[in-house]
Amino acid sequence: MSALASYELDGPVATITMDDGKVNVFSIPMLQAVHGALHQAERDGAVVVLTGRQGYFSAGFDLKTIAGGPEQLREMLTLGATLAKRLLSFPRPVVAACTGHAYPAGAFLLLSSDTRIGADGPFRIGLNEVKIGLTLPWFAIELARHRLQPPYFDRGLVTATMYDPHEAVTAGFLDQVVAPGDLRSASLEEAGLLSELDPDAHAATKRRVRGRVLEAVQAAIESELTPD
Repeated sequence: MSALASYELDGPVATITMDDGKVNVFSIPMLQAVHGALHQAERDGAVVVLTGRQGYFSAGFDLKTIAGGPEQLREMLTLGATLAKRLLSFPRPVVAACTGHAYPAGAFLLLSSDTRIGADGPFRIGLNEVKIGLTLPWFAIELARHRLQPPYFDRGLVTATMYDPHEAVTAGFLDQVVAPGDLRSASLEEAGLLSELDPDAHAATKRRVRGRVLEAVQAAIESELTPD
């Protein structure tokens, strides 16, 4: 695996750790590395724990790539959008172990994972595109519509409101919050429990439950990110 996304298989659980040594921005190489790790997890038939470095799950898309021109921007956004869609439809359960800040594309992956466990602390989680002068892409709006509570969906997207981990649970970005030192063990324990699910029933039910949002995300990718 790439140094940007390490891969560790332990029995039925694969841990994918994103770590760029800084704030875990989603550059093109980082996104490619996570896609590659998910390829391996799917080949291994593993339940996935997706996590970051201490203090940062991900600070979102790489601003340097955004400034690099339309072709690089489209490639990065497409990799990010397809990564979110892939997590949302991954055939085995996916646990997001949120190690700290998650914004804004980092929050996309939380919205796409099956179970989301966050570390407690002075962290900010949310979709802050409007604050930094970006219009939220359609695929991200569909993800947020699917997972966020209605009042938080409207307020969070339109006003770029960020939340601490506990309010992120209320909003729908996370399912539970634990002490930072307990995050790894809690995530692995949850993944172990999820590994006991029947894999075929899990995958089939996931496709049924998320069929509409997956179609909406794919349509958004095709309409907004496919070159003319």
